[in-house]
Parts: sequence; C-alpha cells; structure tokens
Amino acid sequence: MELFIFLGTLFFFLAFGIPICLVLVLCAMVLMWHSGMWDAMIIPGSMLDGANNYPLMAIPFFVFAGEIMAAGGLSKRVVQLAQLMIGRVRGGLGYAAVVASIIFAGLMGSSVGEAAALGGLLLPMMKEVGYKPGRAGAVIASGAILGPIIPPSTNFILLGATISGLSITKLFMIGLVPGILIGLALMVVWFFVVRKDGYNETITFTREEKWKILIDSTPAFLMPVLLLGGIRFGVFTPTEGGAFAAIYAIVVCVLYYRELSFRELLRVSARAATTTSVVMLIVATATAVGWFITIAQIPNQMTALFSPLIDSPVLLLLCINVFLFLIGMVMDLTPNILIFAPVFYPLITQAGIDPYYFGLLFILNLGIGVITPPVGTVLYVVCGIGNIKITQLIRNLVPFILVEVVMLFLLLFFPKLSLIPLDWLMGGK
Repeated sequence: MELFIFLGTLFFFLAFGIPICLVLVLCAMVLMWHSGMWDAMIIPGSMLDGANNYPLMAIPFFVFAGEIMAAGGLSKRVVQLAQLMIGRVRGGLGYAAVVASIIFAGLMGSSVGEAAALGGLLLPMMKEVGYKPGRAGAVIASGAILGPIIPPSTNFILLGATISGLSITKLFMIGLVPGILIGLALMVVWFFVVRKDGYNETITFTREEKWKILIDSTPAFLMPVLLLGGIRFGVFTPTEGGAFAAIYAIVVCVLYYRELSFRELLRVSARAATTTSVVMLIVATATAVGWFITIAQIPNQMTALFSPLIDSPVLLLLCINVFLFLIGMVMDLTPNILIFAPVFYPLITQAGIDPYYFGLLFILNLGIGVITPPVGTVLYVVCGIGNIKITQLIRNLVPFILVEVVMLFLLLFFPKLSLIPLDWLMGGK
C-alpha cells in the first residue's frame, strides 16, 4: 500500500510542474502523515543528515573543476585534440564530437555540463560545414550520456554515498570500459548517418598546427589519467581526487593557458556554488523521503512484488530496467538515483546480483533518460544552444538512443563485458 501511495504522490505533484526538491518534501510529508509519525523535526533532521555525508564532498570539487575547464580554454583544446585524432575521416566533425565526449566525460562527469560545453564549441562549426541542425545536435546529445558513466562521474558518487558498503572507486572503474564501448557504438551509427546524409567534410592540419594542438592539449588529456590513476592506486580517495581536479584545473587554466583571470575565477566559483547547492538540496530532500521509505518498509514491499523473479536474475534485471527506463523519461537522473537505489539494492542483493554490475546498469539506464522526452534535460540544453526545434532533435536522436538501449541490453545479458574489465582494472580486488 505504502509503495503505491509514494509513487502516486510523486507523479501527482510532478504532473503540476512543481520543482523536484519541493515534490520530495511533499512526498515525505504524505508518508509521514500516513505512518502517523507527525513530527515537524523529522524532515529537517533527515535533510541535515543526508547532506552531512563525507563522500558527497567530492561533488562540489568536481563541479568546480568542470566549470573552470569549461571557462578556461581547456574545453576548446579537448575538441581540437579530438579533431586531430579522427577529423581526417569523412564526417570528421561528428566523430570528433563523440571522441571529445569520451574525453570530456573523464574531465567533467556531468551530462549537462558536457552537452553545454561541446554544444557551444561544435554546433556552430557543424552547421557551418552543412550539417543538418538536428543531426549535429543529436550526436552531441547522445554523447553526453557518457558523462554519468565514464569516471569521474558525480552520479556514481551519489550512488556510492546513497548505498552503504559500495566503493566509489570500484563504481568509477566499472564504468570506464563500457563507456568507451558505447562511444564506439555511437561512432558506428555516425558512420551510417554520414553516408545517408552525404556529408563529405574532413579536417586537416599542418605539421605546425598538429604539434601546437598536441602540446596545448597535453595538460587536458593528462588530467583524467592522473585523476583515475591516483584514485585506482590509492594515492587519494575520490573526495581528495575532486580537490586535486579543482586545483589542477586552476593551475592549468589560470597559470598555464592564462585564459582565466582571477576575477573570472570568482564568477566561475559562483556558478559552481549555485550548481552544487541545487544538487545538495535534492540530496537532502531525497534523504528525507528515503527515511520514510525505509520506515514504511517500501523496499520490502518491492522485494515481495518482484519475489517471483528472484530466482531468475536476468528476468529480474530486465523488469527493473524497463521500470527505470520509464521513470527516467519523466524524472531527472539525480532524484532517481537517490529515491530508487535504496529501493532496488536490497532486492538485487537477495537475488545474488553483483552490486557494482547493477550500479552500472542503473546509472546507464537513467543516463539515457537525460536525452529522452519529455523531461530530458540535455535535450533542452542542446536545443537552447543550437537554436534547434525539440521535435527536430528528437527525430534525429532516435538511431542514437536505439543503439544506446542495445548496448544497455548487451551489458545486461553479458555481464562479463563489464565485470572482466573491472576485475582487471582493480587487479582482482
């Protein structure tokens, strides 16, 4: 009963367009009233406990680092490096967009930030050489889902902070190889798009330009290598890695590239603080809902609902992923993680499913939601930057979304595609 009250309340208030943080507070109040535990201090106390979580300290650091890189010239050099790597192929700008998405994911860990940065740089260039606006926007939007998968992902940080006992380092590592595979799959789609639409443009550089791009982009390329290497080999924790990323970004953009003044750094800090405050407010309110979800034994009800499938892990995962895909279409990634991870993890633990493998499927599935209507946040970012009609973008996104769903189900039916690389990356730990 409590499960249906919670879901009904959630979608009822969402239908009125109420901001998600207020919806979560209202859901908590409804559950509190239903449970007969009316106490004005429970919700604010739970919110404070939710925000007071050490692993979550990594989020403001990575958000700050991402804002610095977007404003300090690092983004531009990543795009140039991607163009140098694959721009000579027919339809090179589209391939470069996917390669840049892979590199950017290792720098920013955010789908919206990645779409905004790459869209601002690449969309004008792609339109200039004759790309259809919808096609250009589609390849950039589809690559943005790599942000939540390839480390350092703020979404994996949220998941690790929400579910006790999960190592954020292992969550980071399990996303690396599947993220690259999805990027390669997007390139295969672009291969056929190029031939269907008749794009012929290539990008070439002189020897001097190549050397300049390589030298300029080396600091940008080194950052994810140093960051992931440091986290993997225990030089620093993911939270300390976030601080390292922020300091590294300041040193490179302010002192090396010299494209970010100290006054601009203050404006970047203000933007990062605003973004972080929004995320942390959602975290706090979702924690309050989570407290009542636990008290109402909703995870146990979910387990009972899916109990006939516990002996068939693949069928169980299939049903959960269909549910998550539908939820991802109507609600954003962050609240979905905070609300549904505590609900499903007891179930998959009882079914004997690897928690890190499920975490990968969970984040990838909900990540696809950021590019699916009606609430796909990345869709509106790309449309706003490129002045593209939403219907035009969605129509051109269909083949890219289909291949991402195919990759999701490949990972679901063949767990070793993610678990073997994880074991290798972690050295059998």
